[in-house]
Amino acid sequence: MKPPQAQKPQVFQNAKKMKTVGDNPAPQPDEHGSESVKKRLQLATFNEIGKALTSSLDLKEILNTIMEKISELLRPSNWSLLLVDEETNELRFEIVVGEGSNKIKDLRLKMGEGIAGWVAREKKPLLVPDVAKDPRFSKKADKVSRFTTKSIICVPLVTRGKCLGAIELINKVEEGRFGEEDLVILTTLADYTAIAIENAIFLRRVQELTIRDDLTKLYNSRFLHSRLEYEIERARRFKNEISMIFFDLDFFKLINDHHGHMHGSKLLMETAQLISSLIRNVDMACRYGGDEFIVLMPETPKKNAVVAAEKIRKALKERLFLADEGLNLRITASFGVASFPTDASDKDGLIHMADNAMYKVKNATKDGVAEA
Repeated sequence: MKPPQAQKPQVFQNAKKMKTVGDNPAPQPDEHGSESVKKRLQLATFNEIGKALTSSLDLKEILNTIMEKISELLRPSNWSLLLVDEETNELRFEIVVGEGSNKIKDLRLKMGEGIAGWVAREKKPLLVPDVAKDPRFSKKADKVSRFTTKSIICVPLVTRGKCLGAIELINKVEEGRFGEEDLVILTTLADYTAIAIENAIFLRRVQELTIRDDLTKLYNSRFLHSRLEYEIERARRFKNEISMIFFDLDFFKLINDHHGHMHGSKLLMETAQLISSLIRNVDMACRYGGDEFIVLMPETPKKNAVVAAEKIRKALKERLFLADEGLNLRITASFGVASFPTDASDKDGLIHMADNAMYKVKNATKDGVAEA
């Protein structure tokens, strides 16, 4: 998929501001730190980052390229890129390089916590020549990694007034401490990094809109059909089985009638969350339509899918729904299970057989599991 058109002009406009110096290896400063050599190195770094921004849509690849170039230019002992978790509003370490990095990669920082937290909250760059003299510094990461931080340069990743994260460089290898010039360079590079992150987030959201159900955030039926074709071809080639669980909530119309469609929609969202928590990473949960759901289980025999369906059935029956609204509703569902190639020879046949099995339960006892 091409990058969203609305984002292209900003990327290319900023990229054009960079001067190119050719494709030769980046020059290294001589022992005297020649000013002209340093400038050439800076321009070479800007050039490489510009290429990264305009030649790839892979966020991880772009961020790694940018951070490597920043490391080459500013020579930190340790460095990290932190991103804001939109759900918790905390900073998580996306990339960590240096001594003790494996010990801090799972740490989370609250907004305002430590130098990076302060920078992200205030959206302002910060140069701390001596952390021992700055009360904003937190020793949390040092204690975990057993590393000693002396100086820090940290800049926010801001685009359209929103902070996406921060870049933090620790302990300059040469010259002892970071200076104001380093802060200016890192701030400029952070602008390009923020553009790359914003583009990647926007692209991911556009992609998700085409494959996800708006309400439940499960996969939609259109994506299910395309994925099912792929999985069936794969199963034919490797002589594997694919199983499908098709289920429909019992008496869902009564919930909408008695409690309103808003509560009905919330119940569907809670149902989707429950399903997602019960299936494997390789399985695919889909909202097929209305209150119908499908779980596609690659490389799974039907007997195993029946066990999984029974697990979901019991969890649904035992769960209290809409507890936050004080309703504490209980629901059940009717399940049908079918497999390829035992019950069907193609994707439409598999869906049909699982649907038929579900209706056996729906038209009889409800709250049960039937096999095709």
